Amino acid sequence: MDRPGSLDLCMAQKANMEAIFHSVADGILTLDADLRVGHLNRSAQAMLGLSSEEAAGRAAGELLQGRLWNVEEQLRETVSGSGSGAAGRENLLTVGKDGELRVLLTTSRLFDRDGTVAGAVVVLRDVTRERELEATLDLRSRMHALVGTSHAMQELYRLIDQVASSDSTVLIQGESGTGKELVADAIHRSSPRAGRPFVKVNCSALSEGLLESELFGHAKGAFTGATHDRRGRFEMADGGTLLLDEIGDLPGRIQVKLLRVLQEREIERVGENRVRTVDVRILAATHRPLRQLVDAGQFREDLFYRLNVIPLPIVPLRDRREDIPALVSHFLEELRSVSGKSVRGVSPDALRILMDHRWPGNVRELRNAIEHAIVKSRGDELGFLDLPRELLTAVEATPGQPVGERERVLDALERSGWNRTRASRLMGIDRSTLWRRMRKLGIDPDRVGAGATATAGKRGEAE
Repeated sequence: MDRPGSLDLCMAQKANMEAIFHSVADGILTLDADLRVGHLNRSAQAMLGLSSEEAAGRAAGELLQGRLWNVEEQLRETVSGSGSGAAGRENLLTVGKDGELRVLLTTSRLFDRDGTVAGAVVVLRDVTRERELEATLDLRSRMHALVGTSHAMQELYRLIDQVASSDSTVLIQGESGTGKELVADAIHRSSPRAGRPFVKVNCSALSEGLLESELFGHAKGAFTGATHDRRGRFEMADGGTLLLDEIGDLPGRIQVKLLRVLQEREIERVGENRVRTVDVRILAATHRPLRQLVDAGQFREDLFYRLNVIPLPIVPLRDRREDIPALVSHFLEELRSVSGKSVRGVSPDALRILMDHRWPGNVRELRNAIEHAIVKSRGDELGFLDLPRELLTAVEATPGQPVGERERVLDALERSGWNRTRASRLMGIDRSTLWRRMRKLGIDPDRVGAGATATAGKRGEAE
């Protein structure tokens, strides 16, 4: 039997721990093994707008509804030990009927005295004010159609601000799909010419003759089919901005004529001798290294220096992966109304694949992947099975796991209508082995099981 003094000490320690629990600024919730709320401190009560009595016993997935991530799925991963949980990840939690709270959400397993897993602990750090403060410090999340908060994007926004007010020629360089046209659009819309025309020409899309006419216009009778005078893109852009996209593919003869425009701001339509003055700000874009083209004799050096007044490089997506969640949210918002589907977020396993992919097609490839996933999705969250097949096959193998194993399992599941018994027969393994491989590869057995039940119900089959 404990002595009275020892009992008093234990009660005092418990009271101290209780005081600390409720005095912490971060919200803390404890969950049992069924992910139901046991205790929550005063900070968590204030964040969620619920008293301890109102929250106790309720499912965590009901209270913590994340718009960017599925919190309940992350909690299940944490408790099972199959994933890293939600450590250090930001989420937008639905609070009350219409409220939203930006939090940094961290989860960890909760153990009994005997070392068995008893549930989970959730820590919520309110970062809403921090993000608002960052915004006041000019840490922008977007600029016109450009999206991202990474250091590379902040530097890009800064450069756009600097060059927008001048009429200097800008050479935008970056890999295909990085958003060179969006950068040009942002420069124009941030410039004093914003109310004037913004005209674009793809220099690689037309033959030399057609491109010359497209750029400079032509006179009636200049060539077969020229039945009337026609203005070119330079004249259309007069007073505004002209984007010469894929300038690295410009034919040599057109390079000479463009050089004159840059020097004199004058053009001549094809088939006439009249000189016309134009007031055009020129932006050029290319995915090809112009300096190397100059060295190879494929691009005029004098034109290169005329274009390269202000070089503006764009960083590829693989070097600014921290922008991927924001881009995914942006594309979900953009495509949701077009698709007519109520997709609100992506699952953690899908996001891991998106974050790990190399994105050779950059932001354009990411947008296409999200559009593909939305078309395939059947719920309000994109799962990894909704992603394009090439993203799944590109997932790097873990030690001892051959490349393509994940895809082989997914293929068998798809061909069997998500019936694990039939899928295991297709693979020549038993059902328990398939289940273990699914867990190892991050394929949620509970989700697949639900999918299999639904499919079986439709076809009159059961496992």
